[in-house]
Amino acid sequence: MDLDNMTVEELYDEASGHVAMGELEEAVALYRRCVALDPKYADGWHALGMALLKIDQTKEAIGAGLMATTLRPNDLLAWTALSQMYVKAGQIAEAEDAKGKARILSLGGKMVRE
Repeated sequence: MDLDNMTVEELYDEASGHVAMGELEEAVALYRRCVALDPKYADGWHALGMALLKIDQTKEAIGAGLMATTLRPNDLLAWTALSQMYVKAGQIAEAEDAKGKARILSLGGKMVRE
């Protein structure tokens, strides 16, 4: 596998394979490469946040989750994940806020008009 010549999508797929195998540290490294190559790749930020959360790097997971919701403010899954990250960090007010945004989206509302 030649990481230097892989596209963002190929890196993402490779990282997701590592997640499936339980190789979270390897996945995190590849997701980091994804977002380094394309800082606007919301799926990469979301996946990075979830992988970081699984290895108890909660503070950094929240940062990645915030990037995902910033890039895709109407993404229900991104807000739900961010809420979970805040819960794990003990930041209940922030968790409730993110959960509220997810609820609005689940009911067909929007955070930002597209």
